[in-house]
Amino acid sequence: MRKFRSIYITAICTTFILTACNKQLELKPFQTIGQDQAIKTSTDVQITLVGAYNRLGQSTVYGGNMFLEADLLASQQVVDWQGTFQDLTQMVSQTIPKDNFFVLNNWLGAYQVINQTNNVIANIDKVDATQKDRVEGEAKFIRGMVYFELVRLFGKSYNNGNPTTNLGVPIVLTPTTVVDESSKVARSTVEQTYQQAISDLTTAEAKLPVSNSFYATKNAASAILARVYLQKGDYANALAEANKVIASAKYSLNPTYVEEFPYPGQVHVDNTSEDIFAMQVTSQQGTNALNTYYAAADNGGRGDIIIKDNFLNEFDAADDRLSMYNKDTDGLLRVDKFDNLYGNVHVIRLAEIYLIRAEANIRLGSVVGATPLSDVNRIRTRAKLPALATVTLTNVLTERRKELAFEGGFFLHDAKRLNTNVGGLPATSPKLVFPIPLREINANPKLVQNEGY
Repeated sequence: MRKFRSIYITAICTTFILTACNKQLELKPFQTIGQDQAIKTSTDVQITLVGAYNRLGQSTVYGGNMFLEADLLASQQVVDWQGTFQDLTQMVSQTIPKDNFFVLNNWLGAYQVINQTNNVIANIDKVDATQKDRVEGEAKFIRGMVYFELVRLFGKSYNNGNPTTNLGVPIVLTPTTVVDESSKVARSTVEQTYQQAISDLTTAEAKLPVSNSFYATKNAASAILARVYLQKGDYANALAEANKVIASAKYSLNPTYVEEFPYPGQVHVDNTSEDIFAMQVTSQQGTNALNTYYAAADNGGRGDIIIKDNFLNEFDAADDRLSMYNKDTDGLLRVDKFDNLYGNVHVIRLAEIYLIRAEANIRLGSVVGATPLSDVNRIRTRAKLPALATVTLTNVLTERRKELAFEGGFFLHDAKRLNTNVGGLPATSPKLVFPIPLREINANPKLVQNEGY
């Protein structure tokens, strides 16, 4: 009988489970095909890398659910939930059990992506010399992003207690080709997990090209690093990375806010000038998971999330960003950012980078790249708001909340780093940390469950 499997459940592209045996053939009892047989050429490695992007874009990971679920856990004052998925209702009510199906799929999906990138990295010497740095950079970019997302969801916030003793997630850096006792990996600390993400992203930044179609680029790695450093409160490094992206002059704010979320009918639209990295969504790959829950039936969604009027009351009446909030034909107020069934998932965009630079400069009392006032007014001017004469940290955080609402789990992650209450709970509440899935605990006795579960 098969036992539950843990993070080593699937060795993508290099592990093939044999479903039948014929004793008369006297085959050796191999359960897997080794890497030396499965990944032989430079092309094989690059196909495996494309598979990692595909896995990353699945709904359980960067296809939308990781961002959606973080916000559901923290946006009680902003939205009403009318969905029928009990596992998501548990997130809204902040009563997640150990066997929550969506949490399990986050974990499994993330580690499948990690295993795919590990297969690429383990075979990097097979890649043609002219492509080697790029391929390694893309694999480590993906792996670093996923570890960062995992530690934010399954570990305590970096500023909640001691990150050198608080538990993060298991760090697995080699591909899983067989399932044995060595595959059972204990959780590393929050600090160790952050450092692994930073190490991967720093390597990616050094090895990636400036231009690389819609795949990972040097600036994409810098942008994600800026986000990582901001989350851990390392404002000097957040500032340095954000300034690199802006100084590159590779990106520009769209003339209007609505242009960042194009909707020319239900078709795929390429990245805008503002997108630094986005997951591409086409009819061949599935749909944007954020569309599923935020969009009404008019636009292919379930319409599970209703925006509260009191959230809109936070905006100035002239704020052009209000144009993204409208009533659908059912008379309910929704956000229109995800109305396109095949709209890209905007992972990180230039507006966020301007706000990271502004916040870091204010906190450090510095002026690197531009004044915080200038950066904040860029965002406000695009929103058709009058420029501020002076700027405070509160101004920056207010613009951040309005500008990035519903895009990347910021309601939860910002509340944690800023130590503000979340739906009546303190930011340090164990209920704001996902449980290690019960299935994983059963399969791997080295895994320690989170507090409160």
